[in-house]
Amino acid sequence: MTPLSRKSLFAVAAVLDIAYNGGTRPVQSSEITARQGIPRRYLEQVLQHLVKAGILRGVRGPRGGYRLARERRNVSVGDIVRVVGALEVGWEPPANGSDLWCRVVLPVWTDLQSEMMERLDKTSVQDLCLGAQTKGVPEEGAEELSYSI
Repeated sequence: MTPLSRKSLFAVAAVLDIAYNGGTRPVQSSEITARQGIPRRYLEQVLQHLVKAGILRGVRGPRGGYRLARERRNVSVGDIVRVVGALEVGWEPPANGSDLWCRVVLPVWTDLQSEMMERLDKTSVQDLCLGAQTKGVPEEGAEELSYSI
């Protein structure tokens, strides 16, 4: 069981893909779909939300796609999750919910969600990219980078 929605996980994977594989060029949604297996119908919707929130920037044209709108160290996983409205809180108890629910179960669930968001806020897209490099994940945009002066 995961407290994050499927859409949230897709959003995090998409942003990480763009940050990790983009290099100097925009990443097209078809590339993300091919690499991550995210259904296109979800992906396009998620990407648009991320653009509106200022996490991604859309680039128009035949070689267009998506780029990060900010440096990857300045984008937290919590930022991404909030944009998608990602936490699944389940159902809310009725106003006259039982004492057991209101005084015991709900506070534990609320605390768990708060702790998770604190952790996600402390984890940047840069941290995820470094984790991918450490684990030897190939970086598709790396061969396009040029450091010539």
